[in-house]
Amino acid sequence: MDTREFMIPPRELDFQLYEVLNSEALNQRPRFAEHNRETFDGALQTANAIARDFFAPHNGAADYDEPRFDGQRVHLHKDVKPAFDALASAGFIAAREDYALGGMQLPESISSACMALFTAANPSTTGYPFLTGAAVKVLMNFANAALQAQFVKPMLSGRFAGTMALTEPQAGSSLADIKTRATPHSDGTYRIKGNKIFISGGDQSITDNIVHLVLAKIDGAPAGVKGISLFAVPKFLLDAQGQLAERNDVALAGLFHKLGYRGTTSTALSFGEQDNCVGYLIGEPHQGLKYMFQMMNEARLAVGFGAAVIGYRGYQHSLAYAKERPQGRQPSNNNPASAPINIIEHTDVKRMLLAQKAYSEGALALCLYGARLVDDVHSAEGDVQTEAALLLDLLTPLLKAWPSEYGVKANDLAIQVLGGAGYTREYPVEQCWRDNRLNPIHEGTNGIQALDLLGRKLWQANGKGTQLLHQRIMQDINTSHPKNAELSATLHTLLNQLVPLIGHMSTEMQKGDADFALGLATPLLHIMGHTCVAWMWLRAANIAQQALTQNPHATDVNFYQGKIQAAQYFYRWELPTLQRDFNLLNNRDNTCHTMQTSWF
Repeated sequence: MDTREFMIPPRELDFQLYEVLNSEALNQRPRFAEHNRETFDGALQTANAIARDFFAPHNGAADYDEPRFDGQRVHLHKDVKPAFDALASAGFIAAREDYALGGMQLPESISSACMALFTAANPSTTGYPFLTGAAVKVLMNFANAALQAQFVKPMLSGRFAGTMALTEPQAGSSLADIKTRATPHSDGTYRIKGNKIFISGGDQSITDNIVHLVLAKIDGAPAGVKGISLFAVPKFLLDAQGQLAERNDVALAGLFHKLGYRGTTSTALSFGEQDNCVGYLIGEPHQGLKYMFQMMNEARLAVGFGAAVIGYRGYQHSLAYAKERPQGRQPSNNNPASAPINIIEHTDVKRMLLAQKAYSEGALALCLYGARLVDDVHSAEGDVQTEAALLLDLLTPLLKAWPSEYGVKANDLAIQVLGGAGYTREYPVEQCWRDNRLNPIHEGTNGIQALDLLGRKLWQANGKGTQLLHQRIMQDINTSHPKNAELSATLHTLLNQLVPLIGHMSTEMQKGDADFALGLATPLLHIMGHTCVAWMWLRAANIAQQALTQNPHATDVNFYQGKIQAAQYFYRWELPTLQRDFNLLNNRDNTCHTMQTSWF
């Protein structure tokens, strides 16, 4: 099976970017004034070609021939570097940055769609340029001019790479417990000492240098997260001319061997074994977690995107297989001499394909909506900018968690559609599942996202983000196409349950028993995630119904009817599952909270 064509169909991106999000309107903003639909499409077509020709062909090979460390250097599959270089030389690491920096000044929604194409083709290799671009953004926003001069342009060009180094053996999500230290040096730099684990891209053989963004505590810093600072720690130091000089005291202690995303190195790094690891303070002391949250939030959105498109790729593979695999006959046909039908004709297979379509396309729509909010935060003005910031802040945990839960479910169903072939390595869907299974853990487990939602996001700015989300959803309900009356009524009923529930959870939080209340965060995350995806599907169905009145081409008729049918599936098959979560929350279920350790 040629896997190069199983990415995101251009028609799907056209629908999401132009029909749903009206991305062409972004050209009216000064930052994007030199762009138009043609330049946006040109970027997407170039990304698609590079993804098809450089990324997709070695996706399976790099999974099989995973990175190796010989004690001196890391060896990657031979096709990883050419793919990375092709992406970098085409300008995609710098796609959203200023023209002056060699960037394209593309909107976030367009550049994210381009990166989604690379991820769909090969998530492991895409990890290296993504981490680099996100690290650059931190340096540009918070580092001084000298640090920017050393690292920004080489990273944007793909000559240097970047990482985020947070996790330690004793401190994963609990960053307050990190032990990596930073000691001031007489020349204004710091000496870093400590160990970091699970650092994606922490060593590799595709770039000249790697700039690690490292969380550490300066000697004498306040306890907890208030004492965390952020440092740029290059693998190689630079001389006065910006050229590579001596090796910094950063050592690769070993590689982790993962279930999926095998082509991206996952490393254990040791800083300062020789007490001479040079680090450069980024911004102000003790503000490191605030700075790093920018990269972490960007990574959360990227994890959601990755989960959506890996789910989408598995769906595409299983759809193609179902259309070509003959097996069995309809139950009404009792003639054993008749020809078998392709399995896509069986209703239960249609159910599994519809579920995948609903999950993956709903997740993609949600992530692209999030990217559009980023555009509004960075390039809009007034109320549009303010409201986008509120919504983005509220939705970030959902943008990470919902796609990473349901993208995996989509891949699981893809394996099921292929039957016995699904779990063999001769077919690609098992790798999709393995790659995607990391995403509910990446950048904070989904349980952490639930805690963030209930513990912080719902109440920030006095709950204005939640109020705004309700207003936006109601606006689409009130302007819904008449043929979507069932969908809009169902979503309205759901909102009428959700609003008092949020008030109920506010009361629970105010009672002071946070241990109990936050133990119910995951059901709330599930409800809000499904509500937002249902909203995305109502928006899609409204556009599809309207488009069908315009006498579209037959292929577009099928496309729009597919959107309407998937929306109907999500509303009739998925939304009813939320009643369990409403019951748990409204009844203050304490089953998990009161379970005793000794009872396990």
